[in-house]
Amino acid sequence: MRVHYPDQLAELFKRTPTKTAVMPTITINEEPRGFNQPLTVADLLRELGRDPKRIAVELNEQIVRREEQATRQLADGDRLEIVTLVGGGASEELDKPLVVGKFTFRSRLFTGTGKYPTYDLMQSCLKASGCDVTTVAVRRERLVDHEGRNLLDYLDLKQYTILPNTAGCFSADDAIRHARLARELLTNLGNPGADWVKLECLGDKKTLLPDPIDTLKATEVLVKEGFQVMVYTSDDPLLAKRLKGAGATSVMPAGSPIGSGQGVLNPNNIRIILEYLKEGDPDYPVIIDAGVGTASDVAFAMELGCDGVLLNTAIASAQDPLRMAHAMRHACEAGRLAYLAGRIPRKLYASASSPMDGRIAGTQK
Repeated sequence: MRVHYPDQLAELFKRTPTKTAVMPTITINEEPRGFNQPLTVADLLRELGRDPKRIAVELNEQIVRREEQATRQLADGDRLEIVTLVGGGASEELDKPLVVGKFTFRSRLFTGTGKYPTYDLMQSCLKASGCDVTTVAVRRERLVDHEGRNLLDYLDLKQYTILPNTAGCFSADDAIRHARLARELLTNLGNPGADWVKLECLGDKKTLLPDPIDTLKATEVLVKEGFQVMVYTSDDPLLAKRLKGAGATSVMPAGSPIGSGQGVLNPNNIRIILEYLKEGDPDYPVIIDAGVGTASDVAFAMELGCDGVLLNTAIASAQDPLRMAHAMRHACEAGRLAYLAGRIPRKLYASASSPMDGRIAGTQK
């Protein structure tokens, strides 16, 4: 059972005079308040608009049964608790939402739409992942399948914020062109994703690593054109600083090469990027993009202090994509909470969790 204090108390307190020499003072749900007339427990509940069948009342730490409420008079100095039932589990927020530019998201897991054998499976996996954002590449072959069905028919544009992706672009000019086309398309669809772009400017087809010069150039141009740029980059801390300085809404370092499934290969560089980009700006979003292979990779990235993870292949190409989508969701949440909780220090030797004092005497080793 969880305790819930009715919201109507606040309204009652607003209406109740607080200055009179004769009024009693009663503490209701730990809030001292004054009243200018005598009240029974039943009178108070009626003013609050509460159904006596749905609440429990405690007066001075003694339960007031429903049949007693009409005759139980409230006196100066009384302490009253009014409670009801709410859903079980923790009621407090364990984490704040993720803020990326003008957007606010509940989920810190971003997913993609590519590589799924069917649009139906993609749709199910997006739902299972719990994501609020999904990426779409602006290319004809990614929008229409071999049966002529449009990808957008399988995306709930009211549920998901679409993140247009310049995937496959190997120059700043191509990436800028794709971003402009994506903005036009999503503006026509009325999706808020029209205001941002996931920028990729690749250097070569073998590694799919970003070209640092063209990436920086495209970032500068798109920022000037009003885009909120989430920029895919390498794990180079200095380039990450330059991209943030150019106005990128979020810097997204690769954990490892796109689609490689190797996880975070260089955690030390990711730690340095986090240090550099969050210095004096702790809420600046740093999101791991690329290289995730399984749920433990996601949890590890989040435990480093990253604000989110963007992935596609790890779900779409898994042996069971739907199960993997669920796993990724839980891994992202678990890794984030573990980071916020703060892990224990690593030690060379054991440290017993049970107290050593008071043991039954025995042979020492």
